[in-house]
Amino acid sequence: MEFPVIFWGVFAWMISWGVVGSVVTRRVYLNKDLDTSNAGMVGSMLGASTGPVGLILLWIKTPPITSRMMLFPSLAAVGVFMVAFAIADPNNLCVVNGSFVASQISNGLIIGIIYGFMALGLTLIFSILGVVSFAHGEFYMIGGMITYFVTTVWFPGINPMIGIGIACIATFAIGATFERLFLTPMYSGKIGRPVEYGILITFGLAFTLQYFVQALVGANPVKAKRFFDFPRIRLPDAADPWLIKTSRGNLELFDTISISNPRFTAAIMCILVFIALMYFLRRTWTGKALRAVSQDREAAAIAGINPDRMNMLAFALGSMIAALAGAMLVQAFSWLPQVGAIPAMRSFVIVVLGGLGSIPGAFLGGVIVGLVEAAGTGCIPDAQQAASYIPAYGMFVLILTLLLRPTGLLGRRFSSATHGKF
Repeated sequence: MEFPVIFWGVFAWMISWGVVGSVVTRRVYLNKDLDTSNAGMVGSMLGASTGPVGLILLWIKTPPITSRMMLFPSLAAVGVFMVAFAIADPNNLCVVNGSFVASQISNGLIIGIIYGFMALGLTLIFSILGVVSFAHGEFYMIGGMITYFVTTVWFPGINPMIGIGIACIATFAIGATFERLFLTPMYSGKIGRPVEYGILITFGLAFTLQYFVQALVGANPVKAKRFFDFPRIRLPDAADPWLIKTSRGNLELFDTISISNPRFTAAIMCILVFIALMYFLRRTWTGKALRAVSQDREAAAIAGINPDRMNMLAFALGSMIAALAGAMLVQAFSWLPQVGAIPAMRSFVIVVLGGLGSIPGAFLGGVIVGLVEAAGTGCIPDAQQAASYIPAYGMFVLILTLLLRPTGLLGRRFSSATHGKF
């Protein structure tokens, strides 16, 4: 597919004014002794969408830039790019078929919610321990394996929630035991280079778990049965075009959007668990203790909180969240001992994109990656080519974000006494 000259002209306009906006806006705010943390991103998006008009107004007035101010220029820049794309390829399904666009957006939101949930455990561990767990994908894999064997092999017909619960309990115990045996020496001064030690020891855990599971169950792919079936509903009647139809496999909304049953149920469960986790962190004493340790370990210890116990809880809880994501998705994908590699890589991208240590940022980053992947796979005419580019979409968004806002969307700069902030 060859784009017309007008598309490349608009694209070059956006890139050039985006670069000018990022560089000059940061310098203008720096010269006036104003906060520059968000200036580069706002200037870049404003330049890409409005050119010199919006930038000149911004440079003259220099209003205080907040996180909310980043939303409108970003949406405007996306809108300009979409208009240019529509002019360049007017026959594309993303341009002429509203039902297709609605279906892609809905499925992008659902898979994005799942991505964000997968990254929550990684964010929680880094926020408390300051360690990036490279065994995150293996806990995801173990959660799915345990759920599969409990619900399909050992106890066929059992309520799938029991299998998910067993997977959560088992991975929580594995995470707590590993943290107590191998990560505790990091905090007692017995390890000379704790950062490198944390990377190597979690790598070792990843290899151990993966090949241990492969030795036990083999390398053949497995897949659990669908956990729940949608009720058969058709509202309000067959003559009305605004319908909600459900079947065993899919949920169809308004005759335009078709959503996979396993992904839809997994996304709903992810939202519920995310709400429960936020309530736990913000409303319970233990959750507030975790947040206190994430902000300042020494001050938390003075206040009577045991940081070592919070470390163990955080690693176990983060491992359990990864396993929970796998337990909910084993009904949607074929499961292998190596299945955790790609979700782990996506989780690393999402955590950095959302901001290290920010749980809402991880969830937001997952939704953004899901929508970008859905747009990329849907708008590229060659389906095989679009599928091969899926890993690159998230990396492109990550690179763009790091160039404009190095701390991530909802992240903040770290000091030596803190790892993150919920």
